[in-house]
Amino acid sequence: MSIGPPLPGRAHEIAAAVRAGRLRAVVVVEQTLAAIAAHGARLNCFSATLAEQAMGQARAIDDAVAAGRDPGPLAGVPIAVKNLFDVAGHTTIAGSKLLRGQPAASADATVIRRLREAGAIVIGALHMDEFAYGFTTENSHYGAVRNPHDNNAIAGGSSGGSGSAVGAGLVPIALGSDTNGSVRVPAALCGTWGLKPSFGRLSRQGCYPFVDSLDHVGSLADSVTDLALSYDAMQGPDPLDPACAQRLPDPVSSLLDQPADALVRGLRIAVATGYFRDNAEDDAWQAVVHAAALLGATREVTLAHAAQARAAAFVMTAAEGGALHWPALQVRGDEFEPLSRDRLLAGVFMPPEWPQRAQAFRTWFKHEVEQVFNDVDVILAPATPRTATPIGASAMTVRGQQMMPRAHMGMLTQPISFIGLPVVLAPYRPQGAMPLGVQIIAPAWREDACFRVARALELLSADFRPHPALRPSLGQDANH
Repeated sequence: MSIGPPLPGRAHEIAAAVRAGRLRAVVVVEQTLAAIAAHGARLNCFSATLAEQAMGQARAIDDAVAAGRDPGPLAGVPIAVKNLFDVAGHTTIAGSKLLRGQPAASADATVIRRLREAGAIVIGALHMDEFAYGFTTENSHYGAVRNPHDNNAIAGGSSGGSGSAVGAGLVPIALGSDTNGSVRVPAALCGTWGLKPSFGRLSRQGCYPFVDSLDHVGSLADSVTDLALSYDAMQGPDPLDPACAQRLPDPVSSLLDQPADALVRGLRIAVATGYFRDNAEDDAWQAVVHAAALLGATREVTLAHAAQARAAAFVMTAAEGGALHWPALQVRGDEFEPLSRDRLLAGVFMPPEWPQRAQAFRTWFKHEVEQVFNDVDVILAPATPRTATPIGASAMTVRGQQMMPRAHMGMLTQPISFIGLPVVLAPYRPQGAMPLGVQIIAPAWREDACFRVARALELLSADFRPHPALRPSLGQDANH
């Protein structure tokens, strides 16, 4: 292999080159694995690489291209997955010590299988908060995942490995899960695009559970087009996940090839104030102000009772998570992370009427927010209260108040996932500052509106485009 111009870094560019025969999938895999070997340990984002499996899939894709067959819209694209998803032949540990001795998964999770069918290549598994319970990915079993833009800062959580790997440029797409903000927080802090779809849109089969009422599958990506391609590939009803809705909209990736003004034409866009302004530092709020100005959005809305929604989400999380892990807590409690264990135990002993009241409030709050969407189509809100905190910090300051990052970095995402609304996270990083993010929120099942606004922002300003910290300088395939 000779060294020449860099290979394309974004997923849709890689796939186009592989499908056209200008680039071999095996070269993409080889050089992605080399980049992970060079930088992954420093970032501590990968829990495992799957070199042999990935090379086998790459060779099959190259054979398909040589035979004149189309290997799919994500042909040859290396992806990594939060170690919460079953990958055939690999043990799913969910960031825990407890599951390390379990057998390897016998089959892929539904969304992994669908991504492979679209041509994507699973390159490895990614570190996370234990059992997805946290917002910082400072895992006492496996160490803290590091932010690619400042290695002394957190990557966010619980999909911290996903945020770090994409934010560094090691992979263009990664899978995560989002219960209370676990895709959106690391996407914001690591400077990537992120998607939390409507509750029930993507199958959770083969994804280690946390809170059945709130768990979502999502993805992080280097561009809006890549995010849309991953979303399109994963869609479809799944009888193995009763929550997965029987809805098949048109592919969102087909909507994005338009100028910015056409993308947002007819959309009524508003900014969420009140709770979201009161709990965001000035730089986090300025990200929303800048997005609104670019989009010509002048409306303001208030999601009344957002604070109560967050409190109710905490109750449901502790109660359902505690019930799930109670059998293991009784016999192997010393193998849990101390902070996670204590919060799960608190959920076990919570009065049963508390989660019942939280569920009732959830129904009421969802109806209240639906009324807001009678007058607007999209709402913009900050994603995190501030930029990434230092690893090991026990407190952060938000609007003059001290609070714990592990519990509170998701205080602006929780009220939205609580009622299952779709969100695309737009990364915001002006003039080399640490990344922040803007939530683009739409009514249930309207991911298309989120993607249209996201793509418009990507077109309108470099401040809303990821700047991968390490983007590997990959060699040119000598055979093409």
